[in-house]
Amino acid sequence: MALSQTELLNEAKKLELQGLKKYPISPVFISKLDTLLNDAYAIRRPKPIDYHNRRDLIRILNAITKELYGNSGNSPVVEGFGSFVMDMFSIGSDLDLSVNFGEGHVIGVQAIMTARVPIIKFIDCGTGIECDLSVENRDGIQKSQILHLVSGIDERFQKLSFLMKAWAKAHNINSPKDRTLSSLSIIQLVAFHLQTRDPPIIPPFCTLFEDGTDPVIVVKRVKNYSEYGKGNKESLADLFITLLVKVASVENLWQKGLCASLYQGSWTSKLWDTPYISVEDFTDLSQNVARAVGREQFKEIYGCIHSSLCHLLSFSDGHIQGHQLVDLLFGSDSVSIVPRQIDTESNDESKANLPVPLNGHQTKRMRVSKGLKEKQQGEGWRGGQQTQGWKQHGNWKKGKEENKPMAGVEEHN
Repeated sequence: MALSQTELLNEAKKLELQGLKKYPISPVFISKLDTLLNDAYAIRRPKPIDYHNRRDLIRILNAITKELYGNSGNSPVVEGFGSFVMDMFSIGSDLDLSVNFGEGHVIGVQAIMTARVPIIKFIDCGTGIECDLSVENRDGIQKSQILHLVSGIDERFQKLSFLMKAWAKAHNINSPKDRTLSSLSIIQLVAFHLQTRDPPIIPPFCTLFEDGTDPVIVVKRVKNYSEYGKGNKESLADLFITLLVKVASVENLWQKGLCASLYQGSWTSKLWDTPYISVEDFTDLSQNVARAVGREQFKEIYGCIHSSLCHLLSFSDGHIQGHQLVDLLFGSDSVSIVPRQIDTESNDESKANLPVPLNGHQTKRMRVSKGLKEKQQGEGWRGGQQTQGWKQHGNWKKGKEENKPMAGVEEHN
């Protein structure tokens, strides 16, 4: 018998409360776990050089396009999006790039949600950064900028998103091409969790979109919510556990139409052709950003969630040590790294310079690019320095075109 929307939402609430009783949280446990999670976050955070390398690579690509197309306003612009723009990337994350053309160069651009759109993958050998290059991915750029703005409301959003991505990568369930969770679906589940806390930490997105979804407009709305989550005193550890419990508790409700809606900031009911996990696209409510998840991968994802909750309970009961827990949650590399002194001033400066152009295309400071066309035949770029040759001369390693599903930012890790 099908459940009505009211019955479905009540069932989700009841199951979440039952889940919290199954995994009791003691204040002592929370305090220790919070220290572990904050340390894991600090160790894994990109260094200032990682921000610089990505910004510099984007600038170099724009220098190349200007040399090829001229300095007119109609020359294409390369923009970053995805985890880098959201400031939720790790050192090994891919850099998502979009080539955007000016007016008159392309027409009829539309999102084909079911298409397998080709992208070009290449690696900058100077930095080792792997790039995914698409064309006119303005949807991905818009989503990235909005989520970056929302993360400014409360720092717990950025921290928890970063840790949940690290958790998913360590468990090999963060790859939409392998039919597991996309980064966007993970980040949106985090945002949804913060919206549904009591009191809430970030607002429903509908309140941010009253004047439209243009990031230039949204940034003004976000400023009105700078103190929104101050009444909620939950720690990173509280939120990490309760997020896993929330998702675990509704395992059998997705197929009945349960859907996480960031737009409403609450559970809703939707029946899609891909029912395994449903997370509503906050700029296109007709789309499910978790649609890539397959039947067998759904079981794999939930196996990871349940095992992680068991590990947390074992730590709470004193059966495993903190370093063992971090190893189980985020991978063994997290315990082999000596915590470095965090340069908060440098990191804040790095984040302040993220490529989030809210006032149109930024004018890029040009590196010396005179005679670049000639240099392509003999000299290439390696990170931020001139080196010998392009791919055919051994500098750039360019991957073959890949057909992979891409409907905005959600298809990228």
